[in-house]
Amino acid sequence: GWQASMKSGSLSYILPCNRLPVQLMSQVRVYTSNGQKKDLGSEDTNRSTPEETLHKVGTGRQDTTNAGQKQSFLKEPIQVKVKAVLKKREYGPKYTQNNFITGVRAINEFCLKSSDLDQLRKIRRRSPHDDTETFTVYLRSDVEAKSLEVWGSPEALARERKRRKEAEIKYRENLFRNQRLLREYKEFFGNTKPRSSAAAMFFKGPGKVVMVAICINGLNFIFKLLAWVYTGSASMFSEAIHSLADTCNQALLALGISQSARTPDPSHPYGFTNMRYIASLISGVGIFMMGAGLSWYHGIIGLLHPHPIESLLWAYCILAGSLVSEGATLLVAINEIRRSARAKGLSFYQYVVQSRDPSTNVVLLEDAAAVLSVAVAATCMGLTSLTGNPYYDSVGSLGVGTLLGTVSAFLIYTNTEALLGRSIQPEQLQRLTELLESDPVVRAIHDVKATDMGMSKVRFKAEVDFDGRVVTRSYLEKQDIEQLLQEIQQVKTLEELEAFMLKHGENIIDTLGAEVDRLEKDLKQRNPDVRHVDLEIL
Repeated sequence: GWQASMKSGSLSYILPCNRLPVQLMSQVRVYTSNGQKKDLGSEDTNRSTPEETLHKVGTGRQDTTNAGQKQSFLKEPIQVKVKAVLKKREYGPKYTQNNFITGVRAINEFCLKSSDLDQLRKIRRRSPHDDTETFTVYLRSDVEAKSLEVWGSPEALARERKRRKEAEIKYRENLFRNQRLLREYKEFFGNTKPRSSAAAMFFKGPGKVVMVAICINGLNFIFKLLAWVYTGSASMFSEAIHSLADTCNQALLALGISQSARTPDPSHPYGFTNMRYIASLISGVGIFMMGAGLSWYHGIIGLLHPHPIESLLWAYCILAGSLVSEGATLLVAINEIRRSARAKGLSFYQYVVQSRDPSTNVVLLEDAAAVLSVAVAATCMGLTSLTGNPYYDSVGSLGVGTLLGTVSAFLIYTNTEALLGRSIQPEQLQRLTELLESDPVVRAIHDVKATDMGMSKVRFKAEVDFDGRVVTRSYLEKQDIEQLLQEIQQVKTLEELEAFMLKHGENIIDTLGAEVDRLEKDLKQRNPDVRHVDLEIL
């Protein structure tokens, strides 16, 4: 494996691959990777080697020129330093079994009782919930061992899990029947339960506005329908259909308000607040189909087949009463929106366009359209009475349908935007971003998103680059530095160093989690509408 090369009259040699490349000389020390050294100059000089044979070929002039180089190599022997590193550890299932799980998971997943957990080791950890600082967890290995002790074998535990799963499915299947029996029981014996929070919602705020509108529009529909039967006016028929559509849509809004008050469940962790927007969207579609569609249809039929109209005195009286009642409902909706907009720091127009309260917005727009449509219908019916031409009345029906179509298009657009998940105002997002960037523990933030979930609920998400030095310093400020220095001085071996780093490394990670909790609380205090915060660590 020896190789030789001739370059410009000088002879050099390269040692095999398991030795360092050096130039041939009389005294060279070669250090191997295991730290052993070998003195080449102490070998038997009498034994003839290929190196000596090749060395004799060189001239005397070459020996004299290389003498200085040989002396320099003799003074500084080549050394190799090996870096000491920890052996890479393989983390298998045995290690992950020491993960922490909560008591609820231990009871549900391993079919244990709360008394079984009393005998296990309890560990206090930092809580992920805002209302508590710490909570109790258990080692997964201890829980698994306890479950095997209780059930005897993994097969018995699997059978118990299967049995409980089947019982849960059966319970869900019978849940509807049980609820129906409970309603029948209450109807027979009377319901003495205090009024629920869902029912209380209809006595204040948007619920009150919707209930007032349902009552008034229901009465208007009845009176307008009687006036249409008596007069045969197309405009009066459009008004009756308009009131019927308003009554049905506002009943749908009441259903949406009651459903939005439901508490979150595992299937819907963020709650049911969007039910108001869904109900308002369906209401807008209903106004377009029932109100605008039937009004246009009846107006076109009146233009194609005109017929004389009977006395319009009763129609005028009913329209006047409808104008007063619709105006009263409109004032109730306006006052509620003004109060809510003032509380949010928005103008009346911004509150309506952003659809902050979809139920009140629907009532506002429907009643505004009702007042205008009463004015249009009264004007067209008056022109028909003065001229005797029934076409004016049909044109009035078309005008009412066009007005309802415009309102429905606005409702469909605003509620669709809200359901798609729009961002909050740029000024609010900027304030939240400045709060994070001004914190010493944050180096930079990326991919910031703040989504309006509806009904004054905002979800904030950002990827945060934390300053590890500040986090570590925050941890050190809570430690006894002299005791920490003594622990460092006692470290003599790699095993002791590893134990020291693992101990304090886990504590630093807990400190980082506490800093994340602090930032989340600061964001919620800066903007009370922020209900859900997701900070991803880079």
